[in-house]
Amino acid sequence: MPIAHIIGLGKSGIAAARLLKREGYSVTVSDRNTAESLQEQQQQLEDEGITVKLGYSLELVDTLPQMIVVSPGVPWDAPLLVQARELGIETIGEMELAWRYLQSCPWVGITGTNGKTTTTALIAAIFQAAGFHAPACGNIGYAACELALSQTPPDWVIAELSSYQIESSNSIAPRIGIWTTFTPDHLSRHKTLENYYNIKARLLRQARQQVINGDDAYLRKNAPDSFPNACWTSVKGKAKLIGDRDGGVYIEDGWVVADGEQIVMTSALRMVGEHNQQNLLMAVAAARLAGIEKEAIAIAIANFPGVPHRLEYIRTLAGVDFINDSKATNYDAAQVGLASVKYPAILIAGGEAKAGDDTSWIETIQAKAAAVLLIGSAADTFAKALARVDYSSYEIVETMERAVLRGAELAEQHGAKVVLLSPACASFDQYQNFEERGDHFRQLCQQLL
Repeated sequence: MPIAHIIGLGKSGIAAARLLKREGYSVTVSDRNTAESLQEQQQQLEDEGITVKLGYSLELVDTLPQMIVVSPGVPWDAPLLVQARELGIETIGEMELAWRYLQSCPWVGITGTNGKTTTTALIAAIFQAAGFHAPACGNIGYAACELALSQTPPDWVIAELSSYQIESSNSIAPRIGIWTTFTPDHLSRHKTLENYYNIKARLLRQARQQVINGDDAYLRKNAPDSFPNACWTSVKGKAKLIGDRDGGVYIEDGWVVADGEQIVMTSALRMVGEHNQQNLLMAVAAARLAGIEKEAIAIAIANFPGVPHRLEYIRTLAGVDFINDSKATNYDAAQVGLASVKYPAILIAGGEAKAGDDTSWIETIQAKAAAVLLIGSAADTFAKALARVDYSSYEIVETMERAVLRGAELAEQHGAKVVLLSPACASFDQYQNFEERGDHFRQLCQQLL
């Protein structure tokens, strides 16, 4: 019986373990953590005949596995994985494993620095409105291996793919590849911007058809030569398209236009911000490449509720909107979030800081934020950055509880229209993930009297 070892007891690791067990492998899952929630998962999986080791890191001694499957959080150049590859052990990500069992279905693969989740959710909604069984998977929705385990195979796989997932998945070749945006991110892992770019470009090169955001400055400059037949999109009209101007998707007179045909009015989308109009264009482009009629597109867009944690409206209290943008985990996403809401705004920011250029973000704070409330381990760093540009209306409040209460007070004092959580940071200093952070913010806002 072949032996497989799964590193990481998250959603993707559990699904990979169950898939390999079904395929006849002897499966062990390990995780360095020992949290109570993991212990519950451990018991459940062991009842299914899957060995689970908590508080454990794999060492390649004695009996070696034939396959190692890693969660996205494990660096691809970790010494253990380098050693495994040198020993000839097949080392892959969960997404690659899923592809092997789902490649008979057409895939839409969505990647990019920002905008992936909204674009993925929009595409899934449109395909489903057209009658397809087209679940979203990857960073949202299901783990991809859960779809491979399903009794009902999907008609289309709509997969959000981070650079981490692409890096560990050599053979994924979507029917349609989408590149939403490209700005510096994850450089502590990928080391250089060129490495980061090339990882994402590989997914697009392996796709049969490409959709690329023509309003992204970096992609507009660097991608045209690599993707001569791509469908480009622009919120700025047909004249701003790259390449075959009759084949692009753009906005004109308030309409989304594809191949010269009016498809849906932009006002049908309830999500605010120009960036969401760009996400809409890429979703429409994917739908048209898949042959979906405009009637299904219009129905899906009109009924699309938005994405949790991405400029998610929570409530209005005393004329102030509370908005959850917890998914804004870097400066560029947070800048877009703040630029998209009414102002003056009270901004809640902070968490575990990432490398990146904060210039545009701070300029937007100066223009739109009446006050900034700083939480988490980045609070001191952000305070110094704001002080350097003579922005003094900030407070270090440390916790989300204090930030929400103080945000409501300051909104009243400043006549602010919005209290916005848009952290510009990862969440791991105080929360398991950005979803838990956003859920906490939502709960606190709903408790305000």
